[in-house]
Amino acid sequence: MQHDFWHKKWSKREIGFHLPQANPLLVNYFSALNLEPGARVFLPLCGKTMDIAWLLAAGYHVLGAELSPVAIQDLFESLHLTPVILELGDVTHYSAPNIDIFVGDIFHVTPAMLGRIDAVYDRAALVALPDDMRLRYSEHLMALTCYAAQLLICYEYDQSLVAGPPFSIDPQAVAQYYQASYALHLLATVDVSGGMKGRCSATEHVFLLTPLKAV
Repeated sequence: MQHDFWHKKWSKREIGFHLPQANPLLVNYFSALNLEPGARVFLPLCGKTMDIAWLLAAGYHVLGAELSPVAIQDLFESLHLTPVILELGDVTHYSAPNIDIFVGDIFHVTPAMLGRIDAVYDRAALVALPDDMRLRYSEHLMALTCYAAQLLICYEYDQSLVAGPPFSIDPQAVAQYYQASYALHLLATVDVSGGMKGRCSATEHVFLLTPLKAV
């Protein structure tokens, strides 16, 4: 998926994937990560998701990576926060109390930029990437977060009927990317109301990924 694709989506506000409230699956299953207040939670390809406001209100420090500066400008406006903005090479760092967002190509974000990560919440990243990018992404994410535990949400549907994104990712694909480093726990499978873009039935899977060993 080329950068221009997402920049055009945000510039035209073609963001049907954006929910007007926190994702119910986040609300229902985030406690499975068993995090302490103040824990540092990383959201890859975060956009301007309302999940961030929910996590902040719950007392967590939120870190994110996002390609579109438009999305992050909208995010801080919605949070009623004025960010401090710093250029870090190819990445721009937007920060305010308890929130740090890195704008640019996620593959240019480094562990040194993020610091300690206690957990990853991936609702929008793995499903946004085509098959030929997912392995590289998953390897980068693990290195970036030092194999932090993950709450991962992904869609499954008949990809031949609907073009992604979001792309269809079944449990076997999740295992392909992560089972060497994590124990995979399927917490829930729920039907998507209205199916995938109204064209075919779809389900969402909620996974807890627990690291197999300390790194």
